[in-house]
Amino acid sequence: MKLSSLCIGCADMEVVAEHPLFQGSLCKTCKDNFMESAYLFDDDGTQMYCTICSEGSEVFMCDAENCAKVYCAPCIEKLCGPAEVERVRAADSWLCYMCSPTHSEVGLLAKREDWDKKLQELFTNDHEREYDAPRSYPPVPPEERQPIRVLGLFDGIATGLLVLKDLGIQVTKYFASEVDPDAVKVSQVRHQEIIEVGDVSKITEKEIKAWGPFDLVMGGSPCNDLSIVNPARRGIYEGTGRLFFEFFRLMMYAKPSPGEDRPFFWLYENVVSMRASDKLTISRFLECNPVVVDAMDISAAHRARYFWGNLPGMNRPTTPLPGDRLTLQECLEPNCFRTAQFTKLRTITTKMNSIKQTKKSIYPVRVEGDPEKDGDVLWCTEMERLFGFPDHYTDVANLGRSGRQKLLGKAWSVPVIRHLISPLKDYFKSDTHREKESSSGGTRGH
Repeated sequence: MKLSSLCIGCADMEVVAEHPLFQGSLCKTCKDNFMESAYLFDDDGTQMYCTICSEGSEVFMCDAENCAKVYCAPCIEKLCGPAEVERVRAADSWLCYMCSPTHSEVGLLAKREDWDKKLQELFTNDHEREYDAPRSYPPVPPEERQPIRVLGLFDGIATGLLVLKDLGIQVTKYFASEVDPDAVKVSQVRHQEIIEVGDVSKITEKEIKAWGPFDLVMGGSPCNDLSIVNPARRGIYEGTGRLFFEFFRLMMYAKPSPGEDRPFFWLYENVVSMRASDKLTISRFLECNPVVVDAMDISAAHRARYFWGNLPGMNRPTTPLPGDRLTLQECLEPNCFRTAQFTKLRTITTKMNSIKQTKKSIYPVRVEGDPEKDGDVLWCTEMERLFGFPDHYTDVANLGRSGRQKLLGKAWSVPVIRHLISPLKDYFKSDTHREKESSSGGTRGH
């Protein structure tokens, strides 16, 4: 029997996809489990579940400094044999099957050479059902383009508006719904033109019609009750999970009326680590499948997210631009004897300890000439650079370090949003390069 016809997670013979990391396949249950847990990390920086089966009780952690993968004893025994389990258990320092140059193929377990490509394909092509392609709009001739009108839902610290301005797209009005008072303060200080409208659940159709028309609706509802990281999650129909339906409701109100022929765009974001059933529900309402964009390709930090939308070219590869900071060292304050201990960081969240890296809880920065110090956390401006924000962007209203990290931990990555909405320059009026530089200075290079 060929290994490709067998699920290497549970030995089921009804397979639906290739395992992206190792030779062999996955059944539907194991595939869903893998996709839900691939980007789930414990407080010690390691994956929460086995890299092979996405389950497991006793797990072995790879000792490679930048590897977060873990493997359960049952998977190792099933695929490599009982002797391999004992070898791993007895090892003082163990490199996993993805990291070891000598143990990438043991028994039936064999690493795929193109695993990174296969991993991307698994998320890109995971369509429970197919939908008609979103309506596409032809580019608007330059002389006919008008400034954009935007409705930002769950708007946070106005990342969307910041990126639109950085791209030079003229914004004639920007209505923002946000309930976090600190986020509202940052948005109002940095963008005096923003119109804050409060809680999404209290916005009516009449108000949307009065404020509009809108050309772009974008937002990402809270992930607390959707993310598998939260053991008390309540799913998409309860708690904060159901706020997705507020996005859907207001987007439908903002859509052009039948017969109103004009470009209308929308973008919705949420975590990759959600249940397959919740992802399917969102896709069913929005009538499209999401794309996965990871900030690691265009910034110095991992941050994989699902994006649903009708923006042109959402599936295109992410490409760094001149001025993008792709390594942690580029984000550190220069001439301060600070050296990055990692090239890229795992996802920074609202939790303070998410700054520390790997299962050894290593500080991301080494301070030269201070042998008594184990390392250092990121300074606030360094965290802002990690997310692509200008220096001191969140330095508002005497917010402390923890408050600023909480805002950034919930924010979108600036390079990712720039990647997604930059095609809108073909539809809406934009400043010339010289005008943009003189008026806003842009965000890159700060």
